[in-house]
Amino acid sequence: MRDMSPHDPKAPRRPLPAAEEVATDDLDRLLLLVARGDERAFEAVYDRLAGPAYGVARRVVRDPAQSEEVAQEALLEVWRTAARFDPALGGAATWVMTIVHRRAIDRVRSMAATLEREHKTARPWVMADEVAEAVEASLNRERVRRCLDGLTEVQHESITLAYYGGYSYREVAALLGTAVGTIKTRIRDGLIRLRDCLGVG
Repeated sequence: MRDMSPHDPKAPRRPLPAAEEVATDDLDRLLLLVARGDERAFEAVYDRLAGPAYGVARRVVRDPAQSEEVAQEALLEVWRTAARFDPALGGAATWVMTIVHRRAIDRVRSMAATLEREHKTARPWVMADEVAEAVEASLNRERVRRCLDGLTEVQHESITLAYYGGYSYREVAALLGTAVGTIKTRIRDGLIRLRDCLGVG
């Protein structure tokens, strides 16, 4: 475990008994210690999850530098908000990766909004057929949104992660702490309901 101190990295660390009592693979208990301000526990959580956090961010954001920023910001949020973690609602890894994924989505939306503003600035006029296409696309998005809202919460969550987050069935299962077979069933049933709602096929 590396020393996060800005001073001499070879200097002996001050003992922090609370963190030392916890097995390094017990992320739930470590995160509960982080909620109490335990820096050594946070260092352990960071060491274990920095790589996976970057992977989740990279899958959504694509750009390596932006993905690294998102992962760092998310882990900083973990440090600040660890008191909100409730192990009764899910594992520490899932909680942290959910924060990373949310921040990654926010970054993509922010980048898209910036590009849209630049595009509008560069083109002060829009052809009528482009307006019609934009209206049609907007209406289709609204239909999809309404149909998604008609799914059960678990179906909505699974489909959103798989089709908008780009996760595989196995990754969705890991994020939600659920068996792969269960995730496949949720997504299949949800897609059937979406197809019926949208009148497709």
